[in-house]
Amino acid sequence: MNVSRLTRRLLIAAALCAPVYATAQTPVKVEVWKTPTCGCCEDWVKHMRDNGFAVTTHDVQDTGPIRRNAGMADYGSCHTAMVDGYAVEGHVPASDVRRLLLEKPHAAGLAAPGMPLGSPGMDGPEYGGRKTPHDVVLVDKQGQSKVFQAYR
Repeated sequence: MNVSRLTRRLLIAAALCAPVYATAQTPVKVEVWKTPTCGCCEDWVKHMRDNGFAVTTHDVQDTGPIRRNAGMADYGSCHTAMVDGYAVEGHVPASDVRRLLLEKPHAAGLAAPGMPLGSPGMDGPEYGGRKTPHDVVLVDKQGQSKVFQAYR
């Protein structure tokens, strides 16, 4: 591996590990639509805030219309978020959102379909350390997806 490739990989790794900031001191804004009684959604919001995102929540009775408008109808979970023009459906880790914002693909966004155990917000003590192997998928603007990050 030449030096420029190594340097690039180190810079990407550092960016993925650091809190995301749009400018020197301005955290990236995330808007989340969730039902008012969903505890795992609140845990995911905390995960995002703990990782440097400025999160605003909107309690709604039905997240379906938001999910459909965001292009995530086939990738449902319990909450839908928007960040920098991308949809984030479900329990996607902050590190994957950081990578999405760094790479800026032409896509609708990311999804962690369902509610996989062990993902952020689905990893509290009530789950007893259980983990479900799952994929975070990148959803294109036509609704097709490919694996963005596998969790095994």
